[in-house]
Amino acid sequence: MTESGFEALAARGASPLLLLCDHAANALPPAYGSLGLDAGLFATHIAWDIGAAEVTRQLAAAYGAAAVLGRWSRLLIDLNRGADDPTLVMKLSDGSIIPGNRDAGPDEVARRIARFHAPYHDEIARQAVRIEAFAVPVLVSLHSFTPSWKGMPRQWDVGVLYDRDTRLAAPLMARLAQAGLVVGDNEPYSGALEGDTLYTHGTRFGRPHVLIEIRQDLIDTDEKATGLAETLKPILDAALKDMEDANG
Repeated sequence: MTESGFEALAARGASPLLLLCDHAANALPPAYGSLGLDAGLFATHIAWDIGAAEVTRQLAAAYGAAAVLGRWSRLLIDLNRGADDPTLVMKLSDGSIIPGNRDAGPDEVARRIARFHAPYHDEIARQAVRIEAFAVPVLVSLHSFTPSWKGMPRQWDVGVLYDRDTRLAAPLMARLAQAGLVVGDNEPYSGALEGDTLYTHGTRFGRPHVLIEIRQDLIDTDEKATGLAETLKPILDAALKDMEDANG
């Protein structure tokens, strides 16, 4: 298996969308073993965004759109962080010490950036330039979140995250709510994270973008993820049209 930092799905149609999935995988390159962790932890949320990759694949197929997915676990390096972010390589995640990261100093972090982080973002940059040929190029990032956090249930079915640009986020939240979903407005996280993937490739270039967070119990099997993608597509279609109508 290649050790590149990403998997790219080629566009199969004329779509202005570029789909992104930073935390798609829970695998590690062989050279890193298990980072000293019990294998069971790699099935949990600390290693990846459960279900997000399958939703991304299904939407890419439905739209004929290109997609870029992270190939390795976020425990190796978090692709949704800037290269200078102190949480890029985590030494502790949700109470679990990451032994293989404990002694990762600047040189090791730089190696991981060069091998895994930079190629992922280079591919997104290349694909984002390609969709500039369309009148309204759009970046859509897919993530998932745990049904509860620190013993507290999370009420949302879906969260819509954004920073300064609400061109797509606002109509998408409205359309999701109309469909009967419980929607988080910049919940369960804020989309205002300088240096993250959408800041780097969306905000900095003025490209419309949105991050969609889906509760993991809604997509924790391929069948559920496929069903959620089928539900999401017409909602996203309507929101994209709303955005285009509102912005001329």
